[in-house]
Amino acid sequence: MKEDKKTLQRMLDGQLPWEQLKPIIGDHKDPNRFDAIIEILQEKLNWKEPIILPLHEHLYIVSKNGERIVKCDCGYEFGDYRINWKTKCKIRVRDTFEAIEELYPKDMGCDPEWEELREYFCPGCFSLLDVEAVPPGYPVIFNFLPEIDVFYENWLGRKPPDKE
Repeated sequence: MKEDKKTLQRMLDGQLPWEQLKPIIGDHKDPNRFDAIIEILQEKLNWKEPIILPLHEHLYIVSKNGERIVKCDCGYEFGDYRINWKTKCKIRVRDTFEAIEELYPKDMGCDPEWEELREYFCPGCFSLLDVEAVPPGYPVIFNFLPEIDVFYENWLGRKPPDKE
């Protein structure tokens, strides 16, 4: 299946039926897919900083004033991409049976003495960005620290946009 911009847009929006999505997932990747996806994502946003790497459904690593920062769809800036963005979030901790039963039927959720649910929300738009299920007192998990320069140079064969 040809990966035109409209098809990729529908894929990103979760609107492709499985019979169209499966070949995109399983076949050889179009060498221009990354650039096309960055272009589609950039067009959706109300801010101008160039996306270097999509990080999450609502989060991007962008270049701003010579720095690489994490930024949300809404424009909220979490700061340096090497520092865990979750530390700047609004956090809801579900650590009681009552709070857990808001999500799970009685006796189907976790035991709050063994596990708590942490929900991380963007302070700017309150989008739910991540959920962790961890033992009480466990440190905040840093999900992903990409090697941006390595990705661009070894996988894409060029320098990142902020180093060109």
